[in-house]
Amino acid sequence: MIDEKILVWRFNRGSKDALRRLYEKYKDDLLGLAVTLLRDRSLAEDVVHDVFVSFAGTTGSFHLSGTMKGYLSTCVANCAHDRNRLRSNQNVGLDAAEAISSDSDCPVEHVVGSEQALRLQEQLGCLPYEQREIIVLHLHQGMRFREIAEALGISINTVQSRYRYGLDKLRSIFNSMVTK
Repeated sequence: MIDEKILVWRFNRGSKDALRRLYEKYKDDLLGLAVTLLRDRSLAEDVVHDVFVSFAGTTGSFHLSGTMKGYLSTCVANCAHDRNRLRSNQNVGLDAAEAISSDSDCPVEHVVGSEQALRLQEQLGCLPYEQREIIVLHLHQGMRFREIAEALGISINTVQSRYRYGLDKLRSIFNSMVTK
């Protein structure tokens, strides 16, 4: 597999193959992120497409300072944030669970894992967008709080408090489900 920095170098030299490889490498993770944030698969696909079209326009002038996954995840999160702000109707897409996959080869474990992932996805949808965004970027995309703060243009304290409040809400939702 070609190193990420080499792909970026080739991309900056106009290689369409490098752009294609970057797309293939990150599209599934980015789509999962967008679906989780937007709760609408078709809108999420549009966001990922728009991010890559915009990224393709930076050929020759792109400078990576961090990881490619972190950069593209930030772009997707920002684009999703903009789309979510413009969207007046917040529908929960049932196909959001498609973005969550299980590594298990056992069908029973896959079904149980899928059911748990669907429940988590549904409960994430109950959170305010700002809290859901932080939780997904931190847990699903592996971004550090400082990276999230820089990407969203907010303080690290705000990121940490939104994360904490979001987890507290999820915890109370799941606790109430268990006691029923």
